[in-house]
Amino acid sequence: MNKDISVVKPSFKEALKFWFKLGWISFGGTLGHVHIMHDFLVEKKKWISGSRFFHALSLCMLLPGPEAQQLAIYIGWQLHGKKGGILAGIFFILPSMFILLGLSLVYVTYGNQLWMNAIFAGLKPAVVAIILHAVWNVGRKALHISLHYILAALAFACIFFFNVPMPYIILGAIIFALLFRAIWPGLMYKAAAEQVDDHLDEGDYYINKNSPGLGKDFSAKLLIKQTGLFVLFWIVPLTAFYIWSPDFSFWRGLVLFFTQTALFTIGGSYTVLPYVAQFSVSRFNWLSKSQMVDGFALAETTPGPLIIVVCYVGFMAGYNHFSGSLLMGSIGLVATAFYTFLPSFLFIFVGGAVLERSRGNAVVKDVLGFVTAAVVGVILNLTLFLGKEVLFPDGFVLDKLDLVALAWMLVSVALLFRFRLNVVYLILMSMCYGLCYYWLA
Repeated sequence: MNKDISVVKPSFKEALKFWFKLGWISFGGTLGHVHIMHDFLVEKKKWISGSRFFHALSLCMLLPGPEAQQLAIYIGWQLHGKKGGILAGIFFILPSMFILLGLSLVYVTYGNQLWMNAIFAGLKPAVVAIILHAVWNVGRKALHISLHYILAALAFACIFFFNVPMPYIILGAIIFALLFRAIWPGLMYKAAAEQVDDHLDEGDYYINKNSPGLGKDFSAKLLIKQTGLFVLFWIVPLTAFYIWSPDFSFWRGLVLFFTQTALFTIGGSYTVLPYVAQFSVSRFNWLSKSQMVDGFALAETTPGPLIIVVCYVGFMAGYNHFSGSLLMGSIGLVATAFYTFLPSFLFIFVGGAVLERSRGNAVVKDVLGFVTAAVVGVILNLTLFLGKEVLFPDGFVLDKLDLVALAWMLVSVALLFRFRLNVVYLILMSMCYGLCYYWLA
């Protein structure tokens, strides 16, 4: 490796300390996670260069599942091998999973209390504003040319009006990109997926663009071995459900749904969530739309990826299906977390060769641009899906509009867009607002 003599490999203990800390402080969704990792790993510690960091992030955005967790797995793997990647990925989600378990238990136990309803009355409009802010942030970076805007509109129309499944939308975006690149390459916007710190030499970083990287030497034997391990880990809990559960069909449906979600929903948390919300509420009837909105509010109060809300869905599915059983709800939450995040490890360890060989590949950059554009339309659908429930809780009728919710939603939008308030502070303010309004009213 072409490293400066002063660059020292970080100790496993030091890296482990950071990954553990990250799991407790990573508020703010994907953008917050990426900012924390970039600030510590690239700017402060120089464990990985900006070029390698942003290249890995760009490729993780093309993979199904939470890209921030996959980025943590990739960097942990490059620093300390498979054990580093596994522990980085586990610590990324473990704290938020346990926090959400506690919040879910409180929610179903005290959810009908007036003070809890007051808190959620303040949180829900803020959550819609946060997602709207995400649409704006992603849109500014993703929509560069007219084709991107057209694709975002098509993606929105497909999921909003026709309930087209998310995998088909992403697949269509990829085909759309490849066709236009072949037929009309002049229209394609080739955005740089790599961002290089020009003021620093690559040799100042332990992992840099000249480092060969782990996983570059790929073989069919290794693919079969790792895939076999994944299948083994996947099948063991399912077998346990078959042997000991009184209702195996429910657990089989839950396992298959969240496995499918993890394997086929590309584009990060805001892409996965509309898909989960659509099926868990409308098709499986695991929870109501109102409970789904409450889940988003709970997830926003925890660190970790926003996709952690699927754990709440799993909890409510088990809780509701087994007649209010807290134990079954807790098992549903753990099982959902396991089957949602397990594929991320497979994608990174098996896909490491792709990550290493795709540096500077123009086709990958163009396809990534179109996929991200489609994601903008999907997030917009999620905003309307949740916003309608918050503003019109008694049905979509104009005189049923909740003016109090609308007022706080507009305040939240102003705080995020105009004053760039941190999401954590907005969540705390919204909880206080809900309680204060309840006491005053």
